Amino acid sequence: MAVVVDTLTPRPRHPEKAHRPDAPVLRKPDWIRVKAPVSRGYLETQRIVRANGLHTVCEEAGCPNICECWDKKHATFMIMGDTCTRACAFCNVKTGLPGALDAKEPAYVAEAVARLGLNHVVITSVDRDDLDDGGARHFAETIEAIRSAAPATTIEILTPDFLRKDGAIETVVAARPDVFNHNLETVPSKYLTVRPGARYFASMRLLQQVKELDPQMFTKSGIMVGLGEERNEVLQLMDDLRAADVDFLTIGQYLQPTRKHHAVMRFVTPDEFKAYETIAYAKGFLMVSASPLTRSSHHAGEDFARLRAARAAQQS
Repeated sequence: MAVVVDTLTPRPRHPEKAHRPDAPVLRKPDWIRVKAPVSRGYLETQRIVRANGLHTVCEEAGCPNICECWDKKHATFMIMGDTCTRACAFCNVKTGLPGALDAKEPAYVAEAVARLGLNHVVITSVDRDDLDDGGARHFAETIEAIRSAAPATTIEILTPDFLRKDGAIETVVAARPDVFNHNLETVPSKYLTVRPGARYFASMRLLQQVKELDPQMFTKSGIMVGLGEERNEVLQLMDDLRAADVDFLTIGQYLQPTRKHHAVMRFVTPDEFKAYETIAYAKGFLMVSASPLTRSSHHAGEDFARLRAARAAQQS
């Protein structure tokens, strides 16, 4: 008996979403629209990323700010491959069984950081539930490699939740990144449909634990709005983050990658974002970025400088 294998049919990017019914797509308001990425700076950043065989969350997640950031040679590097073990309803990163870690990747990332001449770099990753430590050691090695190749560069990490990975948080904190970011993504009531592989209070506990391990380390978290959350839920989430002593909050508009992803329930207006920002500062955050196009790593370098200045003013 002959078995015919169709090698010409590409594997779907999101196999777990392939049979979902199409979600409605709302027309974007004028304040959401961005320019196409065609600048010289964009192309130079793309060339350096490609030359080092790296992945960026800018591309994999379809970030709307890629033109602006890459034009300035700002890129958020995504380590541990381009395939995630989770299947979050909002995310455009590929889902599946990832390959083995590349032991040379930390050095490649460090080389790219040095060649781009970055003052501040953001390192994120896919979820790696298949690894015993969730990739914590790989994060630490990447931080160490950047410190060696570009000692003047400040380092911000955006980690997964390391769910059920004992010792992972300690490993990453010990490598001493300048900012430890872990995004809550949405309010607790939406986790089952938006972030089903995660647990709200586990993520909150992670952020709290970072501060317990190193009270001087800046912590950061972010959420998307427009997923059907209520205003009071967002305000309660702010209180939860402040109880965990989180320094920096980002709030941005959720944008639907494809019809198979969670629908945009509504577009939050710029005035509403401004109100969230005002309330968050009143609750005691050192830094707040709230706007339709806010993303965790958008303006990260400039925001880090403001974050340090805010702490210095608070302590003076």
